[in-house]
Amino acid sequence: MEITNKNRVKKLLREGKRVTGAWAQAASNITTEVLADAGFDVVMVDMEHGPGDILTLIGQIQGMKGQPAVPFVRAPWNDFVMIKKILDAGTFGLLVPYVNTKEEAEAAVKAVKYPLEGIRGVSGSPRGPHFGNNSMDYMKQANDEIFLMTAIETMEAVNNIDDLLAVDGLDGIFIGPMDLATSMGHFGNSAHPEVQAVIKTIEEKVFASDKILATVGGSWDQATKKYEKGYQLLLLMSDTVSLGAMARNLVKDFSEAFPER
Repeated sequence: MEITNKNRVKKLLREGKRVTGAWAQAASNITTEVLADAGFDVVMVDMEHGPGDILTLIGQIQGMKGQPAVPFVRAPWNDFVMIKKILDAGTFGLLVPYVNTKEEAEAAVKAVKYPLEGIRGVSGSPRGPHFGNNSMDYMKQANDEIFLMTAIETMEAVNNIDDLLAVDGLDGIFIGPMDLATSMGHFGNSAHPEVQAVIKTIEEKVFASDKILATVGGSWDQATKKYEKGYQLLLLMSDTVSLGAMARNLVKDFSEAFPER
């Protein structure tokens, strides 16, 4: 069987195409498989707020096997040891949270790339390089094929956005609206006019750069407007949040239809 080390999502994004994504936050190989089977381009395993570890991640990626969906991961932190493990598990996209400065963004780039461009440890034995099965083919392509985004979640990052956008090897910016709103004193309220004004500034800066812009989708109406505005990658649902919303709506419908049971 032919082994591919190409990242079709990175190719689509480089071509200016729009890409669909979904959060895998339940640390479940089954829900991850469901999302991949549904046809999403990206399944973003959440290791920042999700409960999974590296072994859980490997099971989730294995659950995606045979589907065109590309495994992305939101790392727990900008830590080069954890990033190495995430990539060695077979991840082709990385979202690093809470990156506020050029130096922090450069550190993320170095963590993702093999020398001489970076500091990622070189080994052909892990899952990503196919357990020694023609590992050099993977390792020679990894620096070009792995997609890296950093998250803007604070006003410090917003104030440094020009420096962030100048970092070579950084492919995209992800707006974390809840954290950004909270850092501005509007706890969890990303709809606040002040927050929306800052998001507009971020949009203008990123759209004028060579980086792609990503965020959460919200409702389908909101997602459509964001895609039309120029966002290329949106996370449109979550295996936990979306299931919870569906469950609550069904219980509400039942309660209204049969108040006396």
